[in-house]
Amino acid sequence: MLRLLFVALPAVCFSLMTTGSAHAEKVQWVTYQGQDGPGQGKHIVFISGDEEYRSEEAFPMLGKMLAERHGFTCTVLFSQDPETTEINPDNQTNIPGMSHLEKADLVILGLRFRELPDEDMKYFDEYFKAGKPFISLRTSTHAFNYTRNLDSPYAKYHWRAKEPWAGGFGQEVLGETWVSHHGHHGKESTRGVINDAHAKHPILKGVDDVWGPTDVYGVTHLPDDATVLMHGQVLKGMKPDDEPNKDKSMMPLVWTRTYPTPGGPCQIMTTTMGAAIDFVNEDLRRLVVNSTYWATGLSEMIKDDLNVEPVGEYDPSFFGFKKYKKGVLVKDHQ
Repeated sequence: MLRLLFVALPAVCFSLMTTGSAHAEKVQWVTYQGQDGPGQGKHIVFISGDEEYRSEEAFPMLGKMLAERHGFTCTVLFSQDPETTEINPDNQTNIPGMSHLEKADLVILGLRFRELPDEDMKYFDEYFKAGKPFISLRTSTHAFNYTRNLDSPYAKYHWRAKEPWAGGFGQEVLGETWVSHHGHHGKESTRGVINDAHAKHPILKGVDDVWGPTDVYGVTHLPDDATVLMHGQVLKGMKPDDEPNKDKSMMPLVWTRTYPTPGGPCQIMTTTMGAAIDFVNEDLRRLVVNSTYWATGLSEMIKDDLNVEPVGEYDPSFFGFKKYKKGVLVKDHQ
C-alpha cells in the first residue's frame, strides 16, 4: 500500500482546552481555531473512538484542514485513558469534552461500540434532539453498545436495540446499523460509483474518483427517505485499479437523510468509508469537506476546487485491531 505524505507549513494557531493546575496540565481535547474562510464563526466537534479504523489519526487531520483552509473552528475529542490522557481507542467509556456539543454547529462521528457515562451522553442526546446535523463515518453506524448500564435512558442508542428504536441510533437515525462485511475484509477494497440520479448534489461537486482499501459494508435496512449519492463497488483486490468483483452487488456507500426531532429536522450524511487510510484519497476528503459545507448551510459556497490538502504531514496507519499508536497523548496533536 502506497502511503502519501502531505507537507505544508501550518499558519493556524491551536487553542488547547485543558484541566488541572498550571503545574499539572492535562490536555483532554484539542481545538483548532478557524482562520479565514466560509466556515468562520461555526464550530465543528469531531468525536473519535473506534478500535479499528484510526479515527484518532484521521480527525486531527480533518480538523486542522477545515480550520486552516476553510475557517471552521474544530474541536477533536478522543477515547483516552483518564489518568494519563494517552489516546486509547480500546477505552469504550471515556471521551472527555462532550460538553462542547452544547455549542456545536456540526458533529462528525468516528465511533464504534462506545458506552459513555450518562452525564456525558446527555450532551449527545440534547444535541440530537435540537435537530443539529451529523456526518457519520464507517463504524458510526454501530456507534453505541450498551452492555453495562442497561437501565440508562440512552440505552436506545444501542446498535442492537429493539422497538421503538430497532437497530439503535445507527438504524433509526442514520439509516443503518452493523450488518456485515459485504466485501472480503482486508482483501477486497471499495470503489465509489456515483448515483447518476443525484450526480448534481452539492456534496458530490468536484468528486470523481473515490477509492479506499476498506471493504464495502452490507446495507440492508436503508429507509426509502434516504438519498443514495454513491454506491460501493467491491474490487477483487486492494489496489484502486483492481477489477470489480461482479459476483458482489453494489451497496449504498454514501447517503443523506433528514430525521425529525423535537428541535427540527436533523440533516445527516453517512458513509461506510472513513478509515484513516481511506483519507489518502483526495476525493474522499473532498466529499467530507463538501458535506461539512452542506450540513452547516453553506452549500452555495461549495466549489469544484475547494482546497482539501492536509495541513502538515499525513501518514496514516493501516486499519486493524490493537494497531493504534501507543504512547500518543492528546496534547501531541497540538
